[in-house]
Amino acid sequence: MLARLRETLKDRAKDVRVTSRLVDSPACLVVDDGEYSLQLARLLKAAGQKAPEVKPILEINPGHALVRKLSEAGERFDDYAHILFDQAMLAEGGLPDDPAAYVRRVNALLV
Repeated sequence: MLARLRETLKDRAKDVRVTSRLVDSPACLVVDDGEYSLQLARLLKAAGQKAPEVKPILEINPGHALVRKLSEAGERFDDYAHILFDQAMLAEGGLPDDPAAYVRRVNALLV
């Protein structure tokens, strides 16, 4: 599943790895030591300054129901993977790269 997540999210995430630090959340975004945080990059862009492209690492909670559901997602795997990434981005205080695509994916799963 990790390999498939890495492949699906390769344009958005530097890596995907399992973490044991999450309890209630299915996933979170982190950056390597020495890299700009996602929040700092957003602040620099908002201030009109040049900000480096930050590609976060997606850490997943293997015990969470949403992450476990990925293994049963079948043809919807890519949608679940992008929703998981976008939810982690929202929880971090950011916005999805494509809010309309996020809404479309969530709506398709709810219907």
